[in-house]
Amino acid sequence: MKSILTASQLAITIRRLSHQILENHVDLENTVVIGLQPRGIYLSDQVVGQVRQLLPADRTVDYGKLDITFYRDDVRKELHMPNQTDISFSIEGKNVVLIDDVLYTGRTIRAALDALLAFGRPEKVELCVLIDRRFSRQFPIQPDYVGKSIDSLISQKVKVYWQEKDGTEEVVILD
Repeated sequence: MKSILTASQLAITIRRLSHQILENHVDLENTVVIGLQPRGIYLSDQVVGQVRQLLPADRTVDYGKLDITFYRDDVRKELHMPNQTDISFSIEGKNVVLIDDVLYTGRTIRAALDALLAFGRPEKVELCVLIDRRFSRQFPIQPDYVGKSIDSLISQKVKVYWQEKDGTEEVVILD
């Protein structure tokens, strides 16, 4: 096990990602943020929390959570328990910032793009990820906001530990 980001580095990275999103979407008037279930929501909760602190009191951010279980093309053989989708607004004509923890093959994001269409046709979709495993892609999908890019072997696994779920915060690579 090798540490990629410690808890303090993770906090700094999340703060940076929040600022970068606000740089590109100054007032968030036509922008929505959607975290991907199950583990992307831990990152999106923190990013949205930081963005809300940085916004003036009269501004809000539309924030939803998306489950893509039934849109995946790589989990057909076993029964999966879906997570909850919570998007109480239309994304029609909006700028959507999708947030996930690790970008690996791109299959999760491809499924998320399919699932998003149930909520309208967005003007633009951007991708924010904590970790980009950049040389492992199976689809031509690239993030717009990256916490950290890493090179890893296909046999290695990147694990993001979240305080709310795992009792600690850290990003590690497992052999």
